[in-house]
Amino acid sequence: MFSQSNFELGKQYFADKKWELAQSNFEKVLVQNPNNYQAIEYLGDIFGHQKNWDLAIEKYKTLRDKFPQNANYWYKYGGALGIKAKESNKFKALSLIDDVEEAFLKAAKLDKNHIDTRWALVMLYIELPAIIGGSEKKAQKYATELLNLSKVDGYLAKGYIDVYFERYQSAEKNYTLAHKIGNSKTTFEKLYDLYLNKLKNIEKAKQLKKEFNS
Repeated sequence: MFSQSNFELGKQYFADKKWELAQSNFEKVLVQNPNNYQAIEYLGDIFGHQKNWDLAIEKYKTLRDKFPQNANYWYKYGGALGIKAKESNKFKALSLIDDVEEAFLKAAKLDKNHIDTRWALVMLYIELPAIIGGSEKKAQKYATELLNLSKVDGYLAKGYIDVYFERYQSAEKNYTLAHKIGNSKTTFEKLYDLYLNKLKNIEKAKQLKKEFNS
């Protein structure tokens, strides 16, 4: 009962984004039951929110090793590792890239419908220099997979690739399609930013904002 109470308190504090209080309660849960894997995952998420990537990686690695067929644990492990790589010096980042790619590819293989993993692979292959594995062709492959899973995510991913390579007219087409389907804050912001900061078309930006607000 004591452990359950701490777990429920931890969940509530987590929902309220009170990370330190949530951490304290989940750690108490693990004192009572070291094999409470939900608590371990929550702690990994908390450390991620706190940008303590080493501790987040440690928690997700525990879950990945215990449940090697769980795509989401591979995804979270690769994500924490990837952000650590981005925030490290170039030499440290290079030593982590292969593990990041392996984790995302494993997650994608385990779950054919895992949208976040495919987004991660699109971004990874676009941002990596070609000399260490970056490839638009690979990024487009996962953008197409996204398109088959979710039209909105697929068009957003293809638009993201277009923006990266400064193909702004093509990006406009993809973002417009995404916005027509999704009509969400995310799709609006992507298209609005494209009009305002890339195409420098203030009139289109104003019109889009007016339509979205109404």
